[in-house]
Amino acid sequence: MNTNINFLYLSEKDMLRAGVRNMKGCIDTMQEVFSLMSKGDYRMGGPSNNEHGIKMRFPETSDIEGMPLDAPDKRVVAMPAYVGGEFHMSGIKCYGSDQRNRSKGLPRSILMLTLMDTETGVPVAYMSANVLSATRTGAVPGLGARFLCRKNPKVASIIGPGVMGKTAVDAFLTEQPTIDTVKVKGRSQKGIDAFVAYCKEHFPQIKNYVVCENYEEACKDADIICFGTNNAPKFEDNPYIKGEWLKPGALVMSTSALLMDEDFLADQSKCKLVSDNYKMYEGWGVGQQYPTQKTVSTLIGMCFYDLVSTGKIPREGITDIGDIINGYKTGRTSEDQIIVYAVGGMPTEDIGWGCKCLRKAKELGIGTKLNLWEKPELA
Repeated sequence: MNTNINFLYLSEKDMLRAGVRNMKGCIDTMQEVFSLMSKGDYRMGGPSNNEHGIKMRFPETSDIEGMPLDAPDKRVVAMPAYVGGEFHMSGIKCYGSDQRNRSKGLPRSILMLTLMDTETGVPVAYMSANVLSATRTGAVPGLGARFLCRKNPKVASIIGPGVMGKTAVDAFLTEQPTIDTVKVKGRSQKGIDAFVAYCKEHFPQIKNYVVCENYEEACKDADIICFGTNNAPKFEDNPYIKGEWLKPGALVMSTSALLMDEDFLADQSKCKLVSDNYKMYEGWGVGQQYPTQKTVSTLIGMCFYDLVSTGKIPREGITDIGDIINGYKTGRTSEDQIIVYAVGGMPTEDIGWGCKCLRKAKELGIGTKLNLWEKPELA
């Protein structure tokens, strides 16, 4: 057997050349990944093989010299996964995050993805993953726009006009080109102005922009509503919306912080609940003081579990998007049906899109070949 092991390193520039921002290609890949997940052809971390990832936090105080202390969004996360089918690849996305990075000219989170041979664990590629992660995070709501949206939507509302808001708009316009109005709700005028300027440069088909003062205004008359805000330090301070603010046929999705009226969510005559992967949210608060935020990023998915665990709705009241893709379950049943879609982010998505980008990089001769060893010292 040849024991000389090489793997490909792909910088952010390499990833861009390999098409990591190709939203249509990424949405297509997410459809493949969720189809496989619906069939059970995947694994993630934890005892249930459905954990978002493993999160390491730092203490608020410490008498140990040099110990980093807790700060907004400060954490180190490892997200392992395997995706089967034509991917047949394992890997780990890992990142460090600190809100103070922005003052240093750095992104809040800095991400890398390792792809590895599933049988041997041999590294196949090590790649920059900031743009990859942002693109797939937008592509999963884009998958919702593909399968769950009412016909010919006109108005999309973005709550949280940061990086994820920008990729979400890209995904929505890719799947629903009839959108001509974007409503935006942000925390700062600077962030809102930057978002609008970006959209005007990249999406000239948008004709109208509406800056909203509150969540009710952002929800009113919107066909698609997407929340991409960070989780608040206090659970009760997270964004909250009422069902009465939503127009018939609205599609509401959250990639992070969102709370909703549980009585409205539990009324299956008024809305349909769709999850990216309900198993990821099961048991999130079991044996712990409520409201523990587990290791997932969307609060609405946790709310889905609360509704089931308290008996307000049956387990069958939550439909996974992969089951809709595969035709096992129905999606939208009427143009007036309100759908709430939970998007928690999973490493299976990174593995799938990372594989596609790696193939394109090899096809184009992009990247730097690195040698692990010619012969392992400790074999």
